[in-house]
Amino acid sequence: MASSFLNLTSSSLVHPQMASETDEVVKEFRFFKVYKDGRVELFRPPVEKIPPSDDPNTGVRSKDVVISSDSPVSARIFLPRISDPGRKLPLLFYIHGGGFCMQSPFSHRHHNFASTVAAEAGAIAVSVEYGLFPARPIPACYEDSWAALRWVAGHADGDGPDPWLNEHADFGRVFIGGNSAGGNISHTLAARVGSMGLAAGVRVVGVILVHPYFGGTEDDHMWLYMCPANGGLSDPRLKPAKEDLARLGCEKVLVFVAEKDHLREVAIGYCEELKKSGWRGSVELVEHVGVEHSFHLADPEYEKAVELKDKFVSFIKHN
Repeated sequence: MASSFLNLTSSSLVHPQMASETDEVVKEFRFFKVYKDGRVELFRPPVEKIPPSDDPNTGVRSKDVVISSDSPVSARIFLPRISDPGRKLPLLFYIHGGGFCMQSPFSHRHHNFASTVAAEAGAIAVSVEYGLFPARPIPACYEDSWAALRWVAGHADGDGPDPWLNEHADFGRVFIGGNSAGGNISHTLAARVGSMGLAAGVRVVGVILVHPYFGGTEDDHMWLYMCPANGGLSDPRLKPAKEDLARLGCEKVLVFVAEKDHLREVAIGYCEELKKSGWRGSVELVEHVGVEHSFHLADPEYEKAVELKDKFVSFIKHN
């Protein structure tokens, strides 16, 4: 069911608990601090969310949909200009970053990136709004994204609830991609596709990980705190398991790293482990020197940001 503009999963700055009797901080991580009474304070304010729109410059139309009336999961769908109504379009399932506690597909940065990719790749894109810590701790991000991917796959036979997906999506050319935390979630989804499958007729061709977050940095304990029911530092969502890598449910993987990103080494390690796992697909690593984490979203007009975007688009167009 479509709506004009959704604001369903905005993470508050302070965890909804009783008023604090003390301002003593007991834990402090990269993105938030925890007070003795259990309150969580994010270091960055909630992002401004923009409504869906019809872009007169690119011809991309966007709208918001509710994945299920029984859950808070929603998504924004981007439909590029249709030049040939009889031709089906590749489908990008996009997952935004933000440390599992920030950002949204409805923010300027992620809306604009998904819209640009849809326009230039000639692809229909679905960008999911998943639950964020602290309002909805991990594993909400994984479960919400999986529910949204299954909802999208439910259109493969042409009679799903959304007409854009029914009429225009080519479910034989599905791509899963995301940046930072979204890259981590993208891997987990691909592992689930490999072990559990999706609806008949759905083929995940490729997965695109932009500066993905995996275990092996100072942020490990932040992730463990955000995920109360965790498997420790060996949790396969934090440190991808060999068996998950071996059965990754796609044919190709494209990984971007940035030279000055503290997540660079773990992303390179992911590529190396994937190659050794026995997985039969192909993996490509692209590095941009002299830049930091998620630089392409901070300044989309920057030369190297354009290079990243062009490679992202090319991976969809030519596979």
